[in-house]
Amino acid sequence: MDLRKIKKLIDLLEESNLAEIEIKEGEESVRLARTPKGGYAAPAPAPVMMAAPVAAAPSMPMQSPTEASTGGTAKAGNALPEGHVLRAPMVGTFYTSPAPDKPAFVSVGQAVKAGETLAIIEAMKMFNPIEADVSGTIVAILGESGQPVEFDQPLFVIG
Repeated sequence: MDLRKIKKLIDLLEESNLAEIEIKEGEESVRLARTPKGGYAAPAPAPVMMAAPVAAAPSMPMQSPTEASTGGTAKAGNALPEGHVLRAPMVGTFYTSPAPDKPAFVSVGQAVKAGETLAIIEAMKMFNPIEADVSGTIVAILGESGQPVEFDQPLFVIG
C-alpha cells in the first residue's frame, strides 16, 4: 500500500471523530486506531459526538449537533428556513458541483425531484452523491462547497 494513502488515512482519522479505521486492498490491510492522551485504549462505544480536547482552554458548555452545525443559534428558535431539511449522511468534504470548473448541481429557487443529485460528499477518496429525498424547490443551500461536513449536518432546505 502506498505511503501517501496511509498518510491520507491518518489525516482523515485525525480530522474525524472516528476511534479507528481499517482498510483492505487485496491481501494488504492497514488498521489505524486512535488512543487517548493517557495511553489507555478503552473499547470505543457507539458513535457519539465528542468535542476534541483543547489544552488550557476554559470549559464551555457542549452544543448539540444541531446547535453546533448552526453556530449555536438553535436556542434562539428555528434557525433553518421552513421546509424539509436534507442532512449529511456521512462525514466528508461537501461539493456543490461535480468538478471545480463545472456548474453547481442545483441553485436556490430551482425545482428538484426526489432522487435528483444535489451535491456530492467525498469520503475516503470516494464521491458519494447526495440525492433529494423529496420533490420541491431549493429554499437554502447550507453547506459550503469544498468544506468538511459532519454527520447529520443540515445541507439543504427543500420547500
